[in-house]
Amino acid sequence: MQIYWSNYSVPLWFGFIQAWIYAFLFWKRAYQNNRLSDYLLGLVLVGMAFNIWEYMLGFSGIEILWQELNFLPRTFGLAFPPLCYFYFKSQIDKDFRFRVKDISHFLPFLMDTFYRIIIFSMGKDFVQYFEKNYHNAWGIGHLELLTSIVLTAYYMYRAFKLYNQYRLWTKTQFSDIESVSFKWFRNLLLVLLLDWTVSLIKLVIISNFKLDFKQDWWDNLIGVILIYYISITGYAQAQPTKDLVFKEAEDAVSENPPKEKFEEEELSKWKTKILHLMQEEQLYLQPELTLSDIASRLKTNVSVLSGVVNNAFGKNFNDFVNEYRVKEFQKRAILPENKNITLLGIAFDCGFNSKATFNRSFKKFTGKSPKEFLS
Repeated sequence: MQIYWSNYSVPLWFGFIQAWIYAFLFWKRAYQNNRLSDYLLGLVLVGMAFNIWEYMLGFSGIEILWQELNFLPRTFGLAFPPLCYFYFKSQIDKDFRFRVKDISHFLPFLMDTFYRIIIFSMGKDFVQYFEKNYHNAWGIGHLELLTSIVLTAYYMYRAFKLYNQYRLWTKTQFSDIESVSFKWFRNLLLVLLLDWTVSLIKLVIISNFKLDFKQDWWDNLIGVILIYYISITGYAQAQPTKDLVFKEAEDAVSENPPKEKFEEEELSKWKTKILHLMQEEQLYLQPELTLSDIASRLKTNVSVLSGVVNNAFGKNFNDFVNEYRVKEFQKRAILPENKNITLLGIAFDCGFNSKATFNRSFKKFTGKSPKEFLS
């Protein structure tokens, strides 16, 4: 069998191989670290590889999919959107595991796969007859594409919603949110939104114009670019040092949640204990301080403590701690013995863990930049 190398086939082969190489790298890391999210991201890349392999083989002159395996399932298709969604969930919740009811998310894929296997099992002659007189005539192929687009839109909506809830939740749990912000997810969602938009445009064009394979190739080239971006950026994504346990059920999360009711005496007691830890023991100097750390010190749970911080101090945990750090910086920055230390060095000594968080917090609580304050 001769393989034809061309400007159309070679880029797709590079993308296909890239996806499989990084899929195995993710699976290896998943095994070493017992991390479900890496298993799932490896599957996402495999799904993207199968999204382009039809055109890759076709432009390479390999006809087995159409001659011997016609009508067999060839892509993850309808399973791809929920797979991406569950990858996100597994990253922000270390306790996430698939349950029996989660199979419902993959029912469209399972039904389509069963349908194709049944037809394929009837033999090549029946497949040709059925595909011409029913599958194509009834527009089932276009319906599969449309279903994929609708499912992608649905799971993207859920993923964006979940990401926004998670982003707000981190402010109630962590003093440094840079390490757990997962901006990678936001970028991944935007990339998938781009891919969804291209698929939608493709559906509209196919419905109105008949494209040849070379005109339709560009959609696959975009897929290759996405494979490279997701594989390289996803593998380089730094993992948080602390386990995350955000649950989707916490859909009422907001930056300033409704204040729970506490007895005045109880609230005063908790407030005194928290102020002692912050003012006397200066816990805010710990860069990775979390609400869970303080809850452990006070022998309570994070839910109660979060309500206390919100009620007693009128702010979320992130703002509560970083305001202490900003005030500490203001004290230290004007000391003569610190004149040879950089502003960022002083900020790190005060508990900040990144330049971005420091500048943002300082501006929020003083209305000025650090340099404007010192001048």
